[in-house]
Amino acid sequence: MSELSQMKCEACQAGAPTVSDEELAQLMREIPDWSTPVHDGVMQLERVYKFKNFKLAWAFSNKVAELAEAEFHHPGILLEWGKVTVTWWTHAINGLHKNDFIMAAKTDQLLD
Repeated sequence: MSELSQMKCEACQAGAPTVSDEELAQLMREIPDWSTPVHDGVMQLERVYKFKNFKLAWAFSNKVAELAEAEFHHPGILLEWGKVTVTWWTHAINGLHKNDFIMAAKTDQLLD
């Protein structure tokens, strides 16, 4: 269990700093199954979760949605047959904040 998964998101306003390159490297070590694609010029955290069928993928998507609402931090969720792609980034700062790493770690915990 990662330390990140035990943390809570903090309120993030426009103008808050994105994670530094050093912080990014350190935080990525805690969530090694995630990647950092850039979509429309915005670095994001992304992971594809695979499931045996649509129903299991759908159930996981619902868990992610419930987590997001509880923390008031909302990802992109792409539900497909046998897989769910979850993408975290902070809209207010157009990039990655520590909150995104916390939520990625919490998302991984939903598999347990």
